[in-house]
Amino acid sequence: MIMGIITTGIISFTLISINIGFVSNFLVIWLKSWSMAYMIVIPVILLVGPIVQKLVNSMFKDAVTRQYDL
Repeated sequence: MIMGIITTGIISFTLISINIGFVSNFLVIWLKSWSMAYMIVIPVILLVGPIVQKLVNSMFKDAVTRQYDL
């Protein structure tokens, strides 16, 4: 969850600063965007994370096994 806070904060800050610039109400726009992004990304991480973990495990299972078989 901490990684979600950091990642969504950095990405939303970067994209808003590029797209609209540092306008007078930048902080309000950024905080609103950040909170919406966080509310979306946490369920996505919880749903997609295990699938990605299984994929990564299956991709590197043989490599890890070979390393310990030596």
